[in-house]
Amino acid sequence: MAISELELPSDVVAHSLPGPEQLAQALADRVAGALQYAIANHDRASLVVSGGRSPIAFLEALSVRDLPWAKVQVSLADERWVEPADPESNEGLLRRHLLQNAAADAQLVGLYQAAQTLEQAAERASEKLAGFARPIDVLVLGMGSDGHTASLFPNSPLLAKGLDENGTDFCLPMLAPVSPEQRISMTYPLLASARVQCLAIQGSAKLETLRQAMRLEPSQMPIRAFLHSPLEIYWCP
Repeated sequence: MAISELELPSDVVAHSLPGPEQLAQALADRVAGALQYAIANHDRASLVVSGGRSPIAFLEALSVRDLPWAKVQVSLADERWVEPADPESNEGLLRRHLLQNAAADAQLVGLYQAAQTLEQAAERASEKLAGFARPIDVLVLGMGSDGHTASLFPNSPLLAKGLDENGTDFCLPMLAPVSPEQRISMTYPLLASARVQCLAIQGSAKLETLRQAMRLEPSQMPIRAFLHSPLEIYWCP
């Protein structure tokens, strides 16, 4: 299956790359260009990326792009509620793979907050994001085989609130079906405010997930909420 076979909305731009390395480089070029544009026009830029293993090659490619990184704020679409030193931490992933080389001077605005409850941690993450440049200049999402993106998981108790276009929360506590279950996720209104929105996926199984998502509601497959302009999809076999 090829991405050209999907019946995507006409305003969604799809890029098909030969392999993971080419995808990482192409996405890094796109993101770096958009950040450079934002800095030229606003004297600062904001970048929100996703965690997990899939983005590592992209993060490392982006880390060597020549930008005035001190003017770039970086945050995460979601975070596992574990300390940054934990191997499962998305913040730790960013520190290891993005905040190095030329990108070492970027300003990280992490979502993890120490608190007695996940709900308190999410509230504190929202407060911390009050100083984050908005609207987001560049957003890079991933997608799970169940159609989740960020930590907007199907059947999570607060999913409807997280997808509410009129919601005012920046972050909400979310529950994942896999360990670690406790997550903090940016909400749809905040994520969807991004000027440049990219979705990076690999393999034919992810194309089948997109095909299914096009036929369902966001409550069933949350990625469906993002499948419209200005989304750009970067895919490789």
